[in-house]
Amino acid sequence: MPAAMNILVLCTGNSARSILLEAILTQRSSGRITAFSAGSKPAGKVHPQSLSLLAQKGFDTSAFRSKSWDEFGAADAPVMDAVITVCGSAAAEECPYWPGAPVRVHWGIEDPAAAEPAAQPLAFLTAYDLLNAKAQRFFALDSAALRGAELATALTTAGQD
Repeated sequence: MPAAMNILVLCTGNSARSILLEAILTQRSSGRITAFSAGSKPAGKVHPQSLSLLAQKGFDTSAFRSKSWDEFGAADAPVMDAVITVCGSAAAEECPYWPGAPVRVHWGIEDPAAAEPAAQPLAFLTAYDLLNAKAQRFFALDSAALRGAELATALTTAGQD
């Protein structure tokens, strides 16, 4: 079996969407992907609704934490094959940019943490469902053989609604 593909999922706060996609990519890819997540301005803690939803869906949530993308720019950081940004396109939020050679794609999802507290459970479920659908489309591909432009095309296509 080829080595797992490393994917970094970026968002501003690293407390909701990026955590959800990190979980989906790592724990539902049958070992094909190791995902990491980070933020340009990390919230400092994972949103409780993220952890609650993931636990309800059967994910192990013990290792999730909100962290800065600086961790992944260090010399000893894992080498990334791809970077996926998940900031919403209409949320007027700054979406981080990752420099360097990895394939970069955008899977925009509105921030469920920005919803009113009473609406957050549904907002988080909606974000999870959208991210899961994109991930499942990517999983359906023979992603182990994809690199460079082919990987970028596959991730971009999978990310389209």
